Amino acid sequence: MRKQSESLLMVPLLPIFLVGMFPMLLIGLLGFFGLVIFGVLLVSVGLTLGLEAHGDFNEEIIVHGYARGSERATQVSNLHAATRFAALLEVAGALLIAAGIAGFLYFG
Repeated sequence: MRKQSESLLMVPLLPIFLVGMFPMLLIGLLGFFGLVIFGVLLVSVGLTLGLEAHGDFNEEIIVHGYARGSERATQVSNLHAATRFAALLEVAGALLIAAGIAGFLYFG
């Protein structure tokens, strides 16, 4: 029986590393200002997701007209899920902005 390489254990962690590399470099190189920039980026992503969700919902209504109750409930449920996620991103971004400003004022 051949022993597997331990480096294969790192393969599932590679996407996490690649996604987390940008914020860590941004915060490490720019300090609290990097935290504020990352918060602004999160807020803009949240706003974009919310606008896209409403746009998709409106497009579905305009193109296909008034749907049956079950289809309409599915559309509304998808809209609410996307809006909740967008609001969560906006709150997280606002907290990062506040933490960056507080850190800059406290330590700067």
